[in-house]
Amino acid sequence: MISLDRTLIIGTRGSDLALWQANFVKDSLAAINVKADLKIIKTQGDRILNLSFDKLEGKGFFTKELEEELIAGTIDIAVHSHKDLPTENPPGLIIAAVSEREDPSELLLILKDCVDVRQKLSVKFGGMVGTSSNRRKAQLLAVRPDLEIDDLRGNVPTRIGKLRDENYDAIMLAKAGVSRLGLDLSEFHVEELTPTELIPAPAQGALAIQIRESNKELFDTLQALHHNDVAEELAVERTVLKLFGGGCHLPLGCYCRKDDGKYQVFTSKAETGDGFPDRLYLEADTTEGLAAKVVAKFDAARKFPGKVFISRDISETSYFRKALEKNKIEIEARSLIRTVAVITKLDSFILRNADWIFFTSKNAVEYFFKLNPQLPKKIKFGVMGSGSEDTLRRNGHFAAYTGEGTDTADVAAEFAKLANGLTVAFPGAASPMRSIQQGLSADTKIIDLPVYETVLEENVEATSADVMIFTSPSNVEAYFADNLMEPNQKIIAIGKSTGRKFDEMGVKYILPFSPDEVGLAEAVFGI
Repeated sequence: MISLDRTLIIGTRGSDLALWQANFVKDSLAAINVKADLKIIKTQGDRILNLSFDKLEGKGFFTKELEEELIAGTIDIAVHSHKDLPTENPPGLIIAAVSEREDPSELLLILKDCVDVRQKLSVKFGGMVGTSSNRRKAQLLAVRPDLEIDDLRGNVPTRIGKLRDENYDAIMLAKAGVSRLGLDLSEFHVEELTPTELIPAPAQGALAIQIRESNKELFDTLQALHHNDVAEELAVERTVLKLFGGGCHLPLGCYCRKDDGKYQVFTSKAETGDGFPDRLYLEADTTEGLAAKVVAKFDAARKFPGKVFISRDISETSYFRKALEKNKIEIEARSLIRTVAVITKLDSFILRNADWIFFTSKNAVEYFFKLNPQLPKKIKFGVMGSGSEDTLRRNGHFAAYTGEGTDTADVAAEFAKLANGLTVAFPGAASPMRSIQQGLSADTKIIDLPVYETVLEENVEATSADVMIFTSPSNVEAYFADNLMEPNQKIIAIGKSTGRKFDEMGVKYILPFSPDEVGLAEAVFGI
């Protein structure tokens, strides 16, 4: 056993990011009166830069050499990016402490002359994106199959330099590394993808402090640096990875977080980097057995619904269609409502003093822009969900605020902070639910702007589908005006306002995490 009276040796890789991480631990130790110095160690991942990760042999490309020195006793502590660690510790080594978790979002850095606002994620059609991660590749191609993906290796500044040299149109990086290094990205257009949009690698954003298991005194000392709540969430992610038998090259994303007392787990898994991933969202009161429940949903022998009905038209190339047809699920897609314009021209003075325009649906976006509105120069756009955001993009505009989730009350509370005391226009249906408007402060001026109205179809034909997805309250009204549910049919409601229709009927239903095609596909996969 070593004495903590002497200076400890921290083993680290030599990249800027690895040194930041090691110095962070060194400074944290200094704060509890423990001295430490750094020892730089080269790993296989640092030496071999001409091969992508799936071409490298074995596991632990960035950790093995550090662990060998730890076992040999030439260092006392190894600091790792937690996501780089294999799921099994070598005999004699343990993770003594886990850091706070940096934001595990992903950043898409795009050369400004390669930006196309009309495309999802803003990369021009057919653009070249650099990443060596099969996980990122599979999830990117699922939403943008036109993109070319090329290998990108090197440390964070090196990767950014390759983009600057125009070897790529865009590259993808973990936000945590960029934040820790304090890098200036102002020369690029940056799209941030939250961990529920593009699911990160297990344990992304956290540091692992590894020591020899025999060193009880150091273990006890390091508990001052340990974040047990983070460790509990990471354990779910890393157990999922372990149960799948995966390493760095497996196209697996897994993200666990605790929200409002419940554990939420988001998982994406493909067979290859070119394969279309299956996605799952699960919620549980405890982490006990949670990883096993996630993995069981990906069992190749499991039975999927034979047929799914959805109350909207679905294009041949849509994410939802590809996700279901991959699992041989038949889709019956038909809208049970029609929309018609209520105005053909918009008076220019209506929006003259507006600060924000907020859209709660794709229809609202489409009908609004058909009016060729004259927009104030400094206008900002807010939207409810990624479907509305995509439609806004196709009309040539970015959303300054995108509401996530299925609860409009939560979105209203978030948006209220941005819009307080300002003027907000709400293009929408002739008889709107006004869920967002009701959540804004009395100091916020609201302009309700009816641009379309909804007409229910009559004599709607019943469906025998195993799962029925309803995408608006009006579609629920139209269907159940003429039909009853069949035994064993399951219901998915796109959001809480649609769900309230089923609450009134006393019918159980499933809410997806997000009110878009990805969320609906996740909900079907989870049944």
